[in-house]
Amino acid sequence: MLLPKFDFHEPATIAEACQMMAEFGSEARLIAGGTDLMVNMKHKVISPNHVVSLSRIDDLKKLDLSDSTVKIGACFTVAEITESEEIGKKLSALRTGARALGSPLVRNRATIGGNLGTARPAADLPPSLMVYDAKVVLTKSSGEREVSLDSFFKGPGVTEIQPDEILTEIRVDVPPPHAGAGYINLGIRQAQDCNLVNVASYIALDGPDGTIQSARVVMGCVGPTHLRASSAEKLLIGEKPSDELFEKAGEAAMGDCTPIDDFRGSAQYKKAMVGVLTKRTLGIALKEAKDRG
Repeated sequence: MLLPKFDFHEPATIAEACQMMAEFGSEARLIAGGTDLMVNMKHKVISPNHVVSLSRIDDLKKLDLSDSTVKIGACFTVAEITESEEIGKKLSALRTGARALGSPLVRNRATIGGNLGTARPAADLPPSLMVYDAKVVLTKSSGEREVSLDSFFKGPGVTEIQPDEILTEIRVDVPPPHAGAGYINLGIRQAQDCNLVNVASYIALDGPDGTIQSARVVMGCVGPTHLRASSAEKLLIGEKPSDELFEKAGEAAMGDCTPIDDFRGSAQYKKAMVGVLTKRTLGIALKEAKDRG
C-alpha cells in the first residue's frame, strides 16, 4: 500500500517547526514516531500536503526531573518511559501504562506526545497521566500555553491543539508523601490488543493511616474520550480507605461512564469491568501511598 504524495520537512528547532506549522496550517501533520500517522496515510484516512518531522529536535527528547516536577519532552519514547527508574519511583502509574502499550517494537517508536495527540479513547497513557493532574505545553510562534489534560481531549481524535501549535512538553507535579496511584488495562487478548477498558486511580492521604485528602479516578474506552469518575472521587474524599469503600467507589464509577456495545464487548460488561478495575486500582494506589509515607 503506497503513501500519498507529500512534502517532507525536518526542522532542527522548535521555533522552526512552529514557523512551518504557522505557514502550512491544517494542510500539515506532525510526525514523531509515526506509529499512527503512517497507517492513517496509507489507508487514505488523511492526506496532508506537508509532513513535518520532529525527529531532529533534541529539545523535545528531554526528561527533566526535580523534587517537585517531572517534565517530559513530547518526543520522549514510550520505551524510554518504561526504562526510567526515576519515572517509576515518582509516577509509577505512568510507567505501568507505558508498559501496557503495544509491543516492544511499537514502544521503541511511539512517543508520549504522539500517544496524547492522537486522542484515542482506548490509549494507555492519557489515563495514567490524567490521574496525576498532568498538563501539556502547546507552543506556537507567538508563545506557549499550558493546558490541563482534563480539558485537552475534546473527542475521538480531537484535541485542544490548534493547527499552528505543537505539543512540546508534558508537566506533572510529583505526588506528595502518603500518595499513590495505580493503572490497569483490560483487553480481549493478552498482547498488542486495543483496550476494552482501562482505569487509573490516585489517592492522597493526610497521614500514614489517615483519611483520603484527594482522589482521582480516570476511565478509558467507556466514553467518547477519557472520563473522570467524579461521583467516585467525591465518595472517597474525607473517608478512611477500606475494601468496602473502594467497592462503593467502583459502583459509583460505573454510573459515571457511558460505554457502547461494539465488537470488543457489551456496554453492560464494560461497565462491570469499570467497577472491578476501579476497586483494584484504588487498592494499588493505597499500597503505594502507605509505602511512600
